Amino acid sequence: MNKVGILAKLQARQGKEAEVEQFLSLAAPLVAEEVGTTAWFAFRLGPATYGIFDTFKDEEGRNAHLTGEVAKALFAHAEELFFTPPQVDMVEILAEKL
Repeated sequence: MNKVGILAKLQARQGKEAEVEQFLSLAAPLVAEEVGTTAWFAFRLGPATYGIFDTFKDEEGRNAHLTGEVAKALFAHAEELFFTPPQVDMVEILAEKL
């Protein structure tokens, strides 16, 4: 069972929505290479609001993801793409169905 996760909320700058969506689409193959990431979802909540949710069996997997290529790219482009810095919350998974 997955025990921990990450929930990130992203608010795109006006006019950058397409670039945010492209960034999220291009991130999927990078995440697929991460052995410790068991599930990864990128989604839209509203016209300029996006999110990422990932799950991990343990802290080791989560920490590897937090220092991985997607996280590096996300924060490297944060000022350019997002109205506010990404809001990243560490979550504890209580139940799951995959």
